[in-house]
Amino acid sequence: MPRSATEIIETEDALVLSFLQYLQTEAGTSVYTQRNYRQALDEFTDWYTTERNQPPAWLELNKLDFRGYLRSLGRGNYSRSAIQLRFSALRSFYKHLMRRGKLDASPVKEIVLPKKEKRLPQFLTPEQTLALLEAPLQELASARKEAEEPDSIDPAPYLRDTAVLEVIYSCGLRVSELCSLRVMDLDTTQRLVRVYGKGKKERQLPIGEPALQAIAHYWAALEHPPTGEMPVFLANPNDLRPLYPRLIQMNLKHYLEIAGLDPKLTPHKLRHSFATHLLDRGADLRSVQELLGHENLVTTQVYTHLTTDRLKQAYDDAHPRA
Repeated sequence: MPRSATEIIETEDALVLSFLQYLQTEAGTSVYTQRNYRQALDEFTDWYTTERNQPPAWLELNKLDFRGYLRSLGRGNYSRSAIQLRFSALRSFYKHLMRRGKLDASPVKEIVLPKKEKRLPQFLTPEQTLALLEAPLQELASARKEAEEPDSIDPAPYLRDTAVLEVIYSCGLRVSELCSLRVMDLDTTQRLVRVYGKGKKERQLPIGEPALQAIAHYWAALEHPPTGEMPVFLANPNDLRPLYPRLIQMNLKHYLEIAGLDPKLTPHKLRHSFATHLLDRGADLRSVQELLGHENLVTTQVYTHLTTDRLKQAYDDAHPRA
């Protein structure tokens, strides 16, 4: 007996909710991945409902359904990256259903997608990076200079932002990794930091002395410095909520402007700068891969294009017979 539309909606909503809960509690994905995958499933649901006059019965869909969706995205002039993102969400969703024993095979598995554009990551030069790292304290000095009572300016937010930028650049962290750092994850004696990356995979990273000093200065400015399982970076000194990605993005935009740099650069560009500067100074690719927490070396190899291009440019500019 065929299911009613109400039964389909209730069942399929439960499958999607189970997947979203898995992303949040088990997979260790970032809030951005959770948001993007939720939107991707919602978009497919809207498209399918419009095309077929009924919501998608996820367990009954086949390759033809997803090929039709792919053609629709192509007609909508979506970029290859946007298409890849949407099908990445669908593939992950069906892998989840298979792990839960709902399906034996994924209808998305053999869908051939347009190849993703190869775009080299943007990065800052060492000089630009230094200017950015110095921007929060420059802002603090300016605020005190303009204030009628300089001592009334709380230095903690500026010292926190200095430490945030130093740690991202020192360790090559993702923003989600930085926000989840706890005091107990820092080993100041050994100058190591324990990080939980994608899929909650743990790795230990060296951390530079300037970053550790910046953290110490930030904590010293707090009335109640964090300890134990408390976050390293607080969104507000008056409570224990950890710093969140959106606040880091907004602050970075401000400090980029102060440093005279492109305010559209994202926190991830500091991670790109970290990798590029290491390779420029002779670090081997495998070590950089481990530091970044990349599962595949191919992901890290994109940075070799940056360093090779710069070497070629230096050769062309300097060699008399280039």
